[in-house]
Amino acid sequence: MSKFILSIDQGTSSSRAILFNDQGDVHAVSQKEIKLTYPHQGWVEQNPQELVDSSVYAVNDVIQKSSVPSADIVGVGISNQRETTIVWNKNTGQPVYNAIVWQDRRTADFCATLKAHDGLEFEVNKKTGLLLDPYFSATKIYWILENVDGARTQAENGDLLFGTVDCYLLWHLTNGKVHATDITNASRTMLFNINGHNWDKDLLKLFNIPESMMPQVHANISDFGQLNVGDGAILNIGGVAGDQQAASIGQGCLSPGMLKSTYGTGCFALVNTGEELTLSKNKLLTTIAYKIDNKVSYALEGSIFNAGTAIQFLRDNIGLFDHASDTAGMARNVEDNNGVYFVPAFTGLGAPYWDPDARGVICGIGRDTTKDHIVRAALEAQAYQTRDLLETMEKDGDLDVAVLRVDGGLVANEFMCQFMADTLGAAIEVPRVFESTAWGAACLAGVHGGLFSDINDAVSRWSLGKRYEPSREKAVVDKYYTQWRKAVEKTYS
Repeated sequence: MSKFILSIDQGTSSSRAILFNDQGDVHAVSQKEIKLTYPHQGWVEQNPQELVDSSVYAVNDVIQKSSVPSADIVGVGISNQRETTIVWNKNTGQPVYNAIVWQDRRTADFCATLKAHDGLEFEVNKKTGLLLDPYFSATKIYWILENVDGARTQAENGDLLFGTVDCYLLWHLTNGKVHATDITNASRTMLFNINGHNWDKDLLKLFNIPESMMPQVHANISDFGQLNVGDGAILNIGGVAGDQQAASIGQGCLSPGMLKSTYGTGCFALVNTGEELTLSKNKLLTTIAYKIDNKVSYALEGSIFNAGTAIQFLRDNIGLFDHASDTAGMARNVEDNNGVYFVPAFTGLGAPYWDPDARGVICGIGRDTTKDHIVRAALEAQAYQTRDLLETMEKDGDLDVAVLRVDGGLVANEFMCQFMADTLGAAIEVPRVFESTAWGAACLAGVHGGLFSDINDAVSRWSLGKRYEPSREKAVVDKYYTQWRKAVEKTYS
């Protein structure tokens, strides 16, 4: 009889549950969209209860419609949107405030104040691999404790807990028995020392956060508790990883120099740097890729805050098309972008610019501009943003990118993938199964549940779906990229 792994993929736009078989094929999937709210300019929030409810719904729904007996599911893996911050009362389970989403920029002024202290950002970077930016969890926790009535007092009395989304899900899925996270999510909080692999007391003091709020930190393959599913069965949660690290595992990037990029709500490129911690000299992030079998591997990461959101914006806010799948054909309707460039800096610019006050621009519009030109510009932006990251990675180390493995919803767009191959001058590899993030979490749980002998055995199921080779002259590509860099300058505050 076939065995299966259940993966919970809690993302920014939706919660999904996917059942994989032991070959990495999707057997069944259930998805439930979730809402984002924008109370003020630059603020992004979600209802924490909706994150839990949508995940539970997806789990029960996928098991029910798949008709797979719970006894044939060897375990559960969880991947999640990283940095999103939730603080809740440990006695009631109720959040004291909405989840502050990773894209939120409300603490930009606070970060600027910290940066003004000579040498402080260097010390933070040396300990965490991160930059002083609103992106990460530390300043979000600080904001909640300072701005929510009674929160500071409750925290100091030991009544409040902090967690990223994985941690909050674990707490609720295990009925409050487990307050834990994994090492990859911990490494994105700006409170975790990636040298000593512990919550850093100096950073907790800097951000005035009681250590009693912090979860236990586990390796990626660990006993994370048990989940009761709809039919009364109990499943072991054996693997957890932040979404980008999970995608890197799912893409088989376990060797130094292997590189993947994910195109979902944002765009995130990770290159495995092995067991040696390397700090970037060019504003990339150093992060923990995974901890498996007591060994920690690191990665350099380029984080772009808006990728798929550019397509959502043109569909939902502007109404240029009905379905994202329409965009490839629209882009091909025109010979080129006609001088139109779209920089989707809706919530600031991430790597390598790191300007939290930047805002999006569509420039180069003329009387002959059509909606097809604007749509094409939005798709081309994914390639230009990726080139920004890869050129920065090449400056940081001996990296010559010949192949980039890609995943996420946007890689179904063949125009975008071919344009990216041309822009990067590198081959683009799309896996046979697009669900790299969920599959990465499933690989971890599959090892824990004994379905796979080790993580290398698990990721050996990766197979190529489609490969795109560069087909344009470098001089032409470089000309367009130069114009992109000029467009980026128009976003600066």
